[in-house]
Amino acid sequence: MRRSDDMERITRGLEKFYEEQMMQVSEEEFGDTDAIETDWDAPAPKKRKRRQAETGWHAEARRHTEANRRAETGRHTEPRRHTEANRRTETGRHADSAPAHKGKSPKKHRLRRFLLKTVCLLLILAGILFLIVHGAYNKLNYQEIESFADKPMKEKGVINILLIGNDSRENGEDGRSDAMILLSVNMRTKKIYMTSLLRDMYVDIPGYKNNRLNAAYSYGGAELLMKTVEQNLGVPVNRYMLVNFEAFANLVDAVGGVDLELTSGELELVNGYLNEYNDLTGKEFGTDYLDTEAEGMTHLNGPQALAYTRNRYIGTDFGRTERQRKVLTEVVHQLPRAMLHPFSLSEGMLPNLTTNLTEWECYTLTLAA
Repeated sequence: MRRSDDMERITRGLEKFYEEQMMQVSEEEFGDTDAIETDWDAPAPKKRKRRQAETGWHAEARRHTEANRRAETGRHTEPRRHTEANRRTETGRHADSAPAHKGKSPKKHRLRRFLLKTVCLLLILAGILFLIVHGAYNKLNYQEIESFADKPMKEKGVINILLIGNDSRENGEDGRSDAMILLSVNMRTKKIYMTSLLRDMYVDIPGYKNNRLNAAYSYGGAELLMKTVEQNLGVPVNRYMLVNFEAFANLVDAVGGVDLELTSGELELVNGYLNEYNDLTGKEFGTDYLDTEAEGMTHLNGPQALAYTRNRYIGTDFGRTERQRKVLTEVVHQLPRAMLHPFSLSEGMLPNLTTNLTEWECYTLTLAA
């Protein structure tokens, strides 16, 4: 009995404590204690509704916040979509403008195209040059020498061509070898050397007794002269070019003349040799005469240059060969400009030139030049 009374007192104490706690909570949250039911068994609908209302307001706020967040996210996402689309478009534009070849940079592609155009241009120029050489070769006189036909033009990187100037007044191989110059083209150093051979050199002529060098030409023409040079000088000479008076004068005219420094004595002798040339060519006496008092730098045309090289009274034969080299050196310097007028060059000189060079060898020499 006492135990039950104790339990009842404990129960009432707990209920009273709970009610006090509930009242305190209600005052703190709502500030209105009348709205709270004090009955332990009575439910608290107002509190539940208030809590539900409060929960609903927060849910609505959360919904608005979520909606704003979605809208804000969509606003940021849209520019990203546009940016991505622009990036794809820009990438496609660059892809379209890129070269079609794969694995090669534009720089290498331009270099390859440049090299291809250069090769094509060189082939075209080589073809044009071949046509020019072919046309010119048909105008000169080809004279084959059987003993030299099988010998190469170039030996040990050097091409030796014997230039022979004979004193024939007409085209042909008659007359004497008035001038002999060994023209050496070194393909390695890309240089041209001219070596004058004095006509009065006493040499051993194959098949003949010892005699002057120019006698070899009189005995056996260019063939014997080349053999004589090789036997006595130890220089292989397998090709030659023979020119006469007319060819030499026309060659100088074809390049526009030469400028050389002459003394008054040389000017007088030029006029003297011009008398014979004018008589041979049917020109009036005194044609192309030079002023003997105008010594110094003088412009010489073809006949005047020929007369200048024939002078053997000043400086003996050494002086004459030096004058020949001077004229030829100036001709070589003027040749590039003369190539702009190939007609005058070919028409004036080639018909008066005789050689054993083949057409292909002439083409090779032209390319080397």
